[in-house]
Amino acid sequence: MTSIFGSIFTGSLTIGQFILTIVASMFMGLILSAAFMYRNTYTKSFISALVLIPAVETVVIMLVNDNIGFGLSVAGSFALIRFRSVKGTAKELSAVFIAMTVGIICGAGYVALAGVFTLMLSVVMLALSLTGFGSVSENSRYLKITIPESLNYDEVFSKVLDKYCSSYELESIRTLTLGSLFRVEYSIRMNDVKECKAMIDELRTRNGNLEIMCGKPAGNREEL
Repeated sequence: MTSIFGSIFTGSLTIGQFILTIVASMFMGLILSAAFMYRNTYTKSFISALVLIPAVETVVIMLVNDNIGFGLSVAGSFALIRFRSVKGTAKELSAVFIAMTVGIICGAGYVALAGVFTLMLSVVMLALSLTGFGSVSENSRYLKITIPESLNYDEVFSKVLDKYCSSYELESIRTLTLGSLFRVEYSIRMNDVKECKAMIDELRTRNGNLEIMCGKPAGNREEL
């Protein structure tokens, strides 16, 4: 497949080529953002960024076509600024890298190749969302139990968890209110999620009726 620029190192670029490449890269960004929005949680600003990142990446690659390594480092830094101050999910980071790759291909002049790549990755993203591939089991839960400092958390909850869970693992322990209380957190897989209330009721009798929270782990586990 031939670049529309003839060679990325020629240093020649017409206004028509520039406009065509930028418009094409933003159109591909629109396709990627539409695929990302399907069955995913997102913000308007992030979707706007997905549309613009390929265009920005394209311009950087075109303007530094005599030093591809420098162009990649600069454009990559721009694209990942969001993740320096805001926690991002693995899906968001993957979408940013895909958008960057589209921009790189367009910047090299391979617009048709970028279009094929965009369509392929968009189809894959939609297929993963439709099939639920890699989804956490509905029986998986994240359990947080507040206990007094005098309670031995190693053994006091084991019988209850053995009764209602097929597996469980202690994830963390931290102090609350200057050490007078502890919070233990478990990753559990319940035998039947309908028994969640019954499990909590039994746990309450062992932790002095202090706070207990049981919820889905997905939101906590996706953060990078």
